[in-house]
Amino acid sequence: MFQPVSLPLWLFVLILLFAVVTFASHFLFPSVRWFFRRRAERVVAELNKRLERPIEPFKLARRYDTIQRLIYDPEVAQAVIDHAAETGVREDVAFAEARAFAQEIVPSFSASAYFRIGTRGAKWLSRALYRVRLAHYDEALGEVSPEATVVFVMNHRSNMDYVLVTYLASQRSALSYAVGEWARVWPLSRLIRTMGAYFIRRRSRSPLYRKVLARYVKMATAAGVTQAIFPEGGLSLDGRTAPPKMGLLNYVMEGAAGTERDVVFVPVALNYDRVLEDRILMAAGASGERRFRARISVVAGFALKQLWLRLTGRYYKFGYAAVSFGRPLSLTSMGEVPTEAVAGELMARINAVIPVLPVPIVARALLDGARDRIAVERYAASLVKRAPEAHIHLPRNSVAYAVEVGLRNLTLREAVRQEDGALELTDAALLTYYAASIAHHFPEAVP
Repeated sequence: MFQPVSLPLWLFVLILLFAVVTFASHFLFPSVRWFFRRRAERVVAELNKRLERPIEPFKLARRYDTIQRLIYDPEVAQAVIDHAAETGVREDVAFAEARAFAQEIVPSFSASAYFRIGTRGAKWLSRALYRVRLAHYDEALGEVSPEATVVFVMNHRSNMDYVLVTYLASQRSALSYAVGEWARVWPLSRLIRTMGAYFIRRRSRSPLYRKVLARYVKMATAAGVTQAIFPEGGLSLDGRTAPPKMGLLNYVMEGAAGTERDVVFVPVALNYDRVLEDRILMAAGASGERRFRARISVVAGFALKQLWLRLTGRYYKFGYAAVSFGRPLSLTSMGEVPTEAVAGELMARINAVIPVLPVPIVARALLDGARDRIAVERYAASLVKRAPEAHIHLPRNSVAYAVEVGLRNLTLREAVRQEDGALELTDAALLTYYAASIAHHFPEAVP
């Protein structure tokens, strides 16, 4: 029993490795997980003391547990059976498809990643690119019940929308975004999941996928998770808000049904002096094909150009970016109404608070015939007088300075040429794109 045994070196190394793995899996890993779990709980407890809306337990649940809960939901189980019958596949194959959908949708939220990396990064990036302004914050938002599920409903101008709203809402809550296929690229997808976002396939027609997505949104809504959605379903291609799509709104409203928890929709309106993807979006709108052909080389070239401008002292921020938080809409106060009525009311409230910024004002003036700085200033002053209820941002409270900012931005973009005091339009399409963002505030030309 105590006699020495000779072993080949490779076998001894293999046995040693098995012993190390066994020790780690049974003793070390559980202790490490417990340590980090306790640390995460302390972080969340500290965050909840300062947040207006604490992070919900549903959001803090382990991703594995949420996936299991989702795929064993009775409605998902029935959808699996129906899918197997309709497609002729075995039920275990259909169940594996449902599991894959759930793994794709369910986020892995990290409070540390969201507040220590995400919100700080959002603040830095927003302020590096723009002069950020809070154009309007409705007083009724302070009266929203702490027990209600809050859903931020936003117009979609740019992928910077996520960044701006995350930054400006960081003192209130952790938002759970619905993001499209563009974000399902490694390693971006891992980062977005830790930020609490969930992926959606906007063009999917699979009933099984739709059921898994619907059940996740309903579960999150019933649990009080603060969400953020873009009812237009995609980026604006022409600067205007698009008609709303009903999918996610339907799921949210169904998630509130049968519970005592109210759902409060918060209209959020965004506008920019410069949309980073403007020419890509305009090209997609002109072609009628919603495919954004932005190559990595183009993005890298753009970033390097901005870095060079900053190093050489010729960098200007991209003007102003403004966000307005409009009058909230309580689902309970609406009573039994169709989703279309709720969507229409939300879009009306979003349009009502879309900020009016220097570049859209100047673009509108130029398109309506102003051809020198004085004419543009007069036109801008007329717009301000015509729409006192609009949230117009005049930097330094000066029409003249707002016109200066707008003209400088458009000149740098080569949309306008200034020569001997005269203004010449060189890119009317770009001017039209920006003027369209405020067209609903000023439906008629200024005399």
